[in-house]
Amino acid sequence: MNTRIPPGPGAVPMPSRRLFVQGLTAGGVVAGIAAVGVPQRALAAATAAPRLAGAPAVLSDTRIELAIGESLANFTGRTRPAITVNGSLPAPILRWREGQTVDLFVRNTLERHPTSIHWHGILLPANMDGVPGLSFNGIGPGETYHYHFELKQSGTYWYHSHSMFQEQAGLYGALIIDPAEPAPYRHDREHVIMLSDWTDMDPGALFRRMKKLAAYDNYYMRTLPDFLRDAKRDGWSAALSDRGMWGRMRMTPTDLSDVNANTYTYLMNGTAPAGNWTGLFRSGEKVLLRFINGGSMTYFDVRIPGLKMTVVAADGQYIHPVSIDEFRIAPAETYDVIVEPSGQDAYTIFCQDMGRTGYAAGTLAVRHGLQAPIPERDPRVLLTMADMGHGMGGGGHDMAAMKGMEGGCGASMGHGAHGGGDAASKAPKHPASERNNPLVDMQSSATEPKLDDPGIGLRDNGRQVLTYGAMRSLFEDPDGREPSREIELHLTGHMEKFSWSFDGIPFASAEPLRLNYGERMRIVLVNDTMMQHPIHLHGVWSDLENAQGEFQLRKHTIDMPPGTRRSYRVRADALGRWAYHCHLLYHMEAGMMREVRIEE
Repeated sequence: MNTRIPPGPGAVPMPSRRLFVQGLTAGGVVAGIAAVGVPQRALAAATAAPRLAGAPAVLSDTRIELAIGESLANFTGRTRPAITVNGSLPAPILRWREGQTVDLFVRNTLERHPTSIHWHGILLPANMDGVPGLSFNGIGPGETYHYHFELKQSGTYWYHSHSMFQEQAGLYGALIIDPAEPAPYRHDREHVIMLSDWTDMDPGALFRRMKKLAAYDNYYMRTLPDFLRDAKRDGWSAALSDRGMWGRMRMTPTDLSDVNANTYTYLMNGTAPAGNWTGLFRSGEKVLLRFINGGSMTYFDVRIPGLKMTVVAADGQYIHPVSIDEFRIAPAETYDVIVEPSGQDAYTIFCQDMGRTGYAAGTLAVRHGLQAPIPERDPRVLLTMADMGHGMGGGGHDMAAMKGMEGGCGASMGHGAHGGGDAASKAPKHPASERNNPLVDMQSSATEPKLDDPGIGLRDNGRQVLTYGAMRSLFEDPDGREPSREIELHLTGHMEKFSWSFDGIPFASAEPLRLNYGERMRIVLVNDTMMQHPIHLHGVWSDLENAQGEFQLRKHTIDMPPGTRRSYRVRADALGRWAYHCHLLYHMEAGMMREVRIEE
């Protein structure tokens, strides 16, 4: 069995906080040292004389042992504990073939904490899904769990812990399943590109900080000079009205993400930008790039200046090829793209965060040691009322229509639908559980699918940007039946309390959603919050519909920007208890999760 563990990397210490938070040291797992009980002299030696590893090991046997434990990592000039698999961050790449049956023996070497592994997007029995409390009890310290399942699909997927904040601490890796039949495209070589976010903070402490001060990382709140500029441009009345609106909502238009590069270092295959992760090519080759967003809280906007990308698969499933310059990838999503580099020796893979505070970066090159220029980050953008699904009332805001909510910022703005008369635009009916709810600070008043909207910060940027509307599965609806019933769920939250939920009911208080085995049904999601949420239903596919209610795109994670109403079909063909949640890790832990039971 191939269980090779790569030599561990380290990093050159960097004294400046601004530099190390932006990830300008190389970074990696400190060579050969466990985090528990490390003598200070050994810790100092490891920090002073680091060795760097290459890509994670690739394990392809159908019987594999994975040991989950603690290691020391250094991405910022400070050595901190990480949770690793076989001593590697990211975890080893698992590579199998469709139709194989695999056996994984996952051993927990952590001294005090249980652990787990969830195989994201993989169809398997419920007791193999790896969600403690639902599909099994978790893997206690010193225990080994035997995962056994058949591979019924192919494509690019990933795996990660579903125990507390272990995913944030490093427990994630790529999972590639080669197809039993030839792919509908040709390529000469490929590279897996795992994007992620790292923090030197204890992830639990980061969660507690967000509960106490959710806007901690928002360094870009508007100031008096901003107001004077807006007043000069729009007039005093309009500027005052705008500030009054945001003030009553207790929100800021600069709050695009809960955590950004003021806390995070962004990684590409476990390497900070200064480490210059490099994937090789020969001029004229077709290179397949398998992008995976393993970030806990980060949306990445990905482009390769000088290269067109052809998207050939989304969430592991083939689509009709789409030629683009840039795509936004939500946490947990995967995209396969083909590029054909020629004419220069190096290209930068540039992945800036949605809030434009930092980036992950690497290089495609004809040999190691080359690096193309890293582009400037795009300008910061501001949220608008339309971004959050609030009707604009012919250009103004009907302040009298704002209804105070017990939980905080009166934010239900009673206008009609907007969006150019789209038949799918609706003024949503909110569930009774949202009313007078101290955990709900906002309701959207006008929603639509927005499948052709590239998203905030990507509109009209001079580049061809991928949208959900541009993608279509390479196959027709695999079920073929019309849904027999519909469930509507609202994504809800309270920004200041950092409380997140479905229909205003956090996970601990929510009843399970019950599906009948074999039924074809429709789930409708309405985003009532000002944040973007990637929603993942375990165990079954999520078949996204277009604005007319027709099957369009098969995915395992559906992204939900503010002000959107999106629907998808589900075939309830997997018995058991399944998790259904926002894949922003801290939103899930704060309550945006439900149990789904598929029963006979």
